Amino acid sequence: MPKWPGNSKYVKKLNRMTVLNIIKDNESISRQQLARMTGLTPPAITQIIRELINMGFVKEVGLEKSCGGRRPVQLQFNPEAGFVLGLEVTRHETTLGIADLKNHPTDIRTFELDMTDPEAGIHQLSETIRQVINNSKYRDKKFLGLGVAFPGLLNLKEGIVKRSINLGPKWNGFPVKSAIEREIGLPVYIENNSNASALAERWFGGGNDCTDLVYINLGEGISAGIIMDDRILQGFQGHAGEIGHIVMVEGGPLCNCGNRGCMESICGIPAIVRKAVSEMPFIKEGDPLKEIWKINGKISINDILKSASIEGTYSNELLKQMGKYVGLAVADVINLYNPGAVFIGGKMAKAAEVFMDILKQTVNSHAFPEIAGSTEIKLSALDGNSGVIGACALALRELLKPNSSILEDMQAYADK
Repeated sequence: MPKWPGNSKYVKKLNRMTVLNIIKDNESISRQQLARMTGLTPPAITQIIRELINMGFVKEVGLEKSCGGRRPVQLQFNPEAGFVLGLEVTRHETTLGIADLKNHPTDIRTFELDMTDPEAGIHQLSETIRQVINNSKYRDKKFLGLGVAFPGLLNLKEGIVKRSINLGPKWNGFPVKSAIEREIGLPVYIENNSNASALAERWFGGGNDCTDLVYINLGEGISAGIIMDDRILQGFQGHAGEIGHIVMVEGGPLCNCGNRGCMESICGIPAIVRKAVSEMPFIKEGDPLKEIWKINGKISINDILKSASIEGTYSNELLKQMGKYVGLAVADVINLYNPGAVFIGGKMAKAAEVFMDILKQTVNSHAFPEIAGSTEIKLSALDGNSGVIGACALALRELLKPNSSILEDMQAYADK
């Protein structure tokens, strides 16, 4: 192996992270087992474990049964050695979650924040984060990083928003990663919201035994996160998965992307609300949605979702129609990627019982039978929180990579 300055220091970092991840992935393990699994010498393992215990990442939890000689001490990963934050950003709401170093977030909160202007939005967002982590519950916790699930086309390498149709043109070219890092003083990791959701489904949801899956995000926008061979499929520029811009109706409604007839212009939340409003004069009297319109003079997507479960209502028929279009897109995804499972998530998945049968019927009549027959189509198991859970998973993945500097950062934190 060629030598270069700092090589031994880099190898030590890799060895420590390798040992840490092995301990994390095992319920309990001994130093002797670690030496056998890694090929490192017992003295090297002893030194690494001493450092990990001093930093709080590892704890000794008792003795294993002896096979002759001294009983080996068992080691466990300490998930509360540090915490991560996760954010899912949308135009008018941002969801924040806090997770330890092993588990999905249990503390999830949603805040009404206007994110149409990046400078003002980031400032409000950072103030909200500071208020949460300075609360007495978290004041003494060590926060190590922040993951952000963001809607739009991203340059992940530079941390820049290339274009966010759903947030607006002011975000074009905005350096979101560095802007948040300056405000809160933590490493920030960004990912497209659907890719983050796919990661959440793989780590913590129904896909934890599936290395090839697709997550379909049905919300204000529509997109897919694709995991193939246990890796997020990014594409040449990092923009793979924009299924919301598959043309469904030639010359159809104008989409925010500038084209016409995209699935998002028909099935996205704003499009569904617009269609319902435009057809209000033709909805029969006594329909639940029409009654809400008469009382309030307006309707929201929540009004549509609430009345959609009633068979024969306008909302019910509207979402069944949506299910057919989404089914066509899912059929294309199955034909192209041959995933083991497709997960349906996002806000519209709250009404999945209305459109899921029609979605599956459409897939079965349009996808290649041998491929479709081996693909499960499921509702996301993460109760609408896949984006924020995925943002936490993103931060955990980056912090626990073999070349991560998390241990050096923790040592610096301890030396303060």
